[in-house]
Amino acid sequence: MRTRLLAAAVAAAALSGIATPQAFAAGLTDQDTTFMAQAHQGNLAEIAAGNDTQLHATTECVKQVGDLLVRDHSKLDADVKSLASRLNVTLPPSPSAEQNKELAAVQAKAGSPAYDAAWLSTQDAAHRKTLALIDQEIKAGSNAEVVAAARTARPVVAMHLEMVRGGTCHAASDTGMIHAGSGGQLAAAQGSAATAGVVGMAGGALLAVSGAAWLLSIRRRTAGKS
Repeated sequence: MRTRLLAAAVAAAALSGIATPQAFAAGLTDQDTTFMAQAHQGNLAEIAAGNDTQLHATTECVKQVGDLLVRDHSKLDADVKSLASRLNVTLPPSPSAEQNKELAAVQAKAGSPAYDAAWLSTQDAAHRKTLALIDQEIKAGSNAEVVAAARTARPVVAMHLEMVRGGTCHAASDTGMIHAGSGGQLAAAQGSAATAGVVGMAGGALLAVSGAAWLLSIRRRTAGKS
């Protein structure tokens, strides 16, 4: 009887679907890892470019958009780094050489209207590239978590593109109303939901084991009384 009860408990634990670290990496391909690496570099480049506007931009609109980029891409990058850590993916330490070169070219015009124009034009091109990168991951990505991260980031990046499209600044009148920053929060919520699911399944397995032990003790007491 004891053997059967313990076997039932083990089976219940298995059926509860407790996730292992390897399960998170299921279906991870070169497409997924390349996307995470390039998305991380893009976030770092946008954060650097946004911070630079606070020092060198001549218009309030560009400074406002730059500040928004720092806020949103910091959130998105926190999600990318968390996901990469779970999937054991190593991310590059800095923006690409091309991205650094582009920012340096903009900085060469610091303090003049030419800076603002160059910054907006560079950001237009950068966000178009990022959207293409995101769409490729959504289309061809294999890992569900990475694809979900791409889907979450897309509306944020699309909002940014609308603010610099055509090299013209289109800042919202109230940045507090812009939902672009919700991307990082949504991705975090998804990660929290996944974690809660794993914890819940683990709890279910423990409950099954505890229930089996309780049933065994009842049977022992009943047998002792008889």
